[in-house]
Amino acid sequence: MKKRRLTDLNPLLTSSYHYELPSELIATHPIHPRDHARLLVYNRADKSITHARFDALESFLPENCGIIFNDTKVIKARLYGHKESGGAVELLINRPHDAHTINVYIKGRVKIDTLILFEGDLSARVISLSDDGSREVNFYLNHTLIRFEELLPILEQVGHIPLPPYLGREDNSEDEREYQSVFAHHEGAVAAPTASLHFTDELFDAVCSRHPHAFVTLHVGSGTFKPVEAEIITDHPMHSEYFDISIAAQELLHSDTPLLSVGTTSTRTVEFHARTQEVSGEANLFLHPHNPPLRINHLLTNFHLPQSTLLMLVASFVGIEETHRMYQEAIKEHYRFFSYGDAMLIL
Repeated sequence: MKKRRLTDLNPLLTSSYHYELPSELIATHPIHPRDHARLLVYNRADKSITHARFDALESFLPENCGIIFNDTKVIKARLYGHKESGGAVELLINRPHDAHTINVYIKGRVKIDTLILFEGDLSARVISLSDDGSREVNFYLNHTLIRFEELLPILEQVGHIPLPPYLGREDNSEDEREYQSVFAHHEGAVAAPTASLHFTDELFDAVCSRHPHAFVTLHVGSGTFKPVEAEIITDHPMHSEYFDISIAAQELLHSDTPLLSVGTTSTRTVEFHARTQEVSGEANLFLHPHNPPLRINHLLTNFHLPQSTLLMLVASFVGIEETHRMYQEAIKEHYRFFSYGDAMLIL
């Protein structure tokens, strides 16, 4: 951490969300079993920090709290191919705009009408170039234009798990199992809702047997990894992601039950609904200390990148000073950080 007084931090300045993380604390592989990850428990009532293991989660949950899970399923969104001219290309699917127009990121120089060839007679043609560096493409199978839902089973055969870039490695067969929650259901995410990754089938069933619970779907996009580059956080153009709130979740959200959200993605979905009453569409809510949660009472999450919107979301629950204090404690105690890392419970 930079040596500065926490009381001097300005929650609107991006620089206030910087911290120094030793590289050895970045978790590059999952822990086995999943629920043996560590759990830092922060109680806002007395600002206490307790160190535990994730499989002890139930012992910390308030008896009367409901739980919101995100049941999105990660797709094999990374493709390796080549242009007709032979140049290698790496393509990362971000999200569909409509049935045929897919927003992607491409490593390798392309222009409009470039055709990219992949395994299994799959190809993509670039149809537009966006100012943010992304591209719009159409996908073809055997030269026939296909819809996004037709693309998904093909990706399962020829695509790769889109591991975050900070893991610094290629995906493997272990990631096909571990970079997916045990309750993943609706295909569409290109990044995992990582707090969910700690649940085993047994722990998930045990928690759900004792608490009212429901599912929302938010298809996490690659924008979740985009650092905030604006000096003032409110100048950051927040990315949007497709969401859908089940009938059961709507009923739970409109009840008086205190709620725990499993992950920042569930939180953004619920809080977007709390502000708009929309139950599906595009959510682009940016939670931070000047825009705190209205409906979610407790948060289960992982440890996030410096200067990220996810770290700012954590600060929306506890304030920037306590966020830094928790992270300093986690670093001191050698917690594992980021997607395959340990977890934090804010009560």
